[in-house]
Amino acid sequence: MYRLTGISVPAILLFCFSCSSPKYKAVFIIIDGVPADVLENISTPAVDAIASAGGYTRAYVGGEKGTESESPTISSPGYMHLLTGTWSNKHNVWDNDIDDPNYDYKNIFRIVEESDSSLKTAIFSTWLDNRTKLIGEGLPDAGNFKLDYSFDGFEYDTVNFPHVGRKYISDIDEHISREAARYILAEGPDLSWVYLEYTDDIGHMYGDSPEMTEAVKSADAQVGRIWEAVKERMNHAGEEWMVVVTTDHGRSPVDGKDHGGQSERERTTWIATNVSHLNARFYNNPGIVDIMPSILDFMEILIPEETMKNIDGVSFLKE
Repeated sequence: MYRLTGISVPAILLFCFSCSSPKYKAVFIIIDGVPADVLENISTPAVDAIASAGGYTRAYVGGEKGTESESPTISSPGYMHLLTGTWSNKHNVWDNDIDDPNYDYKNIFRIVEESDSSLKTAIFSTWLDNRTKLIGEGLPDAGNFKLDYSFDGFEYDTVNFPHVGRKYISDIDEHISREAARYILAEGPDLSWVYLEYTDDIGHMYGDSPEMTEAVKSADAQVGRIWEAVKERMNHAGEEWMVVVTTDHGRSPVDGKDHGGQSERERTTWIATNVSHLNARFYNNPGIVDIMPSILDFMEILIPEETMKNIDGVSFLKE
């Protein structure tokens, strides 16, 4: 075993130059509740490095304002927008209770699994409901499929993560980001989701504040270790990777504590990606719903016609 950036690396990976053609893989990372203006005014070397390789843009959530697709700027709807490429009027997730998702609008993992069952999928999440309710792993209505690897549920582990204040959420973010970096480097799953929660916790507690600044910096460091793992795969395993880093909603224009409404600040988010072949849509205020078709476009996975006709998003990659 070798060690790179503090991560053990299988020796075979360092000498894997024999792949005749690149394999296209992707990881998307959601840093919860970070408005664009906050991100843009904090030093975030990892997100900046990813954007420098490809691009950065402001984006939006909340559906099309004043239409049937208008959606609450709340976390679970935001995640589901990304997963399905649709707004709440279709996927039927309106709040964090996730009472009755409409799984007829297939999520990105289901599309990948149904496209080619040999492709490997993974999730690293500080919130178990992302897998069990939003993706709907193992549920008949959601396709009854199973992710190949899951690293989540630690919010219920009160032994290793004692629930004293909200620091345990920060500790879990750190835990899952380290495992995401390790697993991506060692196993190279085809599609992965990394979810980091602590920034939203701090936002609710302190709003626009030095505490929020520090939470964003910590999240950026966690993104950085995942980015390092991806770069090693690209450099030594004959693979091409798309990394997308984004957030699920903005925050209140008053003090940065709350969210859920349709103010410009609550609707304004951002997307950073290492992929450089970006079309005009990327730079013209894309929606969070555009990420899902863009990832599948990059992975060269054809979206079934019946699914495609219901997707609200459009790929922001050049043909």
